[in-house]
Amino acid sequence: MQLKSFSFNPFQENTYIIWDQDGNGAIIDPGCYTFEERQELKTFVSENKIQLKFILNTHAHIDHVLGVDFVKNEYKIPFCLHPKEIPILSDSENRAAVYGFPHYQAASVDRWYTDNEIITIGNIELKVLFVPGHAPGHVAFYEENNGILIDGDVLFRRSVGRTDFPLCNHADLMQSIRTELYTLPDSVKVYPGHGGPTTIGEEKVSNPYIKGV
Repeated sequence: MQLKSFSFNPFQENTYIIWDQDGNGAIIDPGCYTFEERQELKTFVSENKIQLKFILNTHAHIDHVLGVDFVKNEYKIPFCLHPKEIPILSDSENRAAVYGFPHYQAASVDRWYTDNEIITIGNIELKVLFVPGHAPGHVAFYEENNGILIDGDVLFRRSVGRTDFPLCNHADLMQSIRTELYTLPDSVKVYPGHGGPTTIGEEKVSNPYIKGV
């Protein structure tokens, strides 16, 4: 599996594209908002001959969904989300107005995740981990063969996701990290929704917010 990260919008949100050796791919948390950001994404997909199959969102906070409608219409692919994110997505147009994104277009969901399901993209198999706390329907994607976790805004390098937004829950976030993420092998590389990558082992030892198992 190959992976490319982009840092988009004023929140410096990480958008990921993953793809296999045959070019079958998916985009995770498309946050591209400006014309330049969208052209950067399109150019990369075209130059690498990637056939996008899914839009996979970890959650529906505004910085993670700014590009969903564009990608959905550009590539004619389904938008996937956890059903517990319905209230977050339903409020996205209000959030866009508050944060100054007047051209945001909300997108309808085409497929709902089930906990622990396996999403197959060519030769890639992603396990959907239910990890609420930062958002009520937050999920992470675990690719076991390569030891990769794309976890949105749950666990960051030396930090964790915020829980001061509506429908957040700090206790749930800590439980998600302990039971779903820290039970993965220490070697698993974590690609978060903001900032640079880390590993499960590094965070168990060095994360000031939650150490150990």
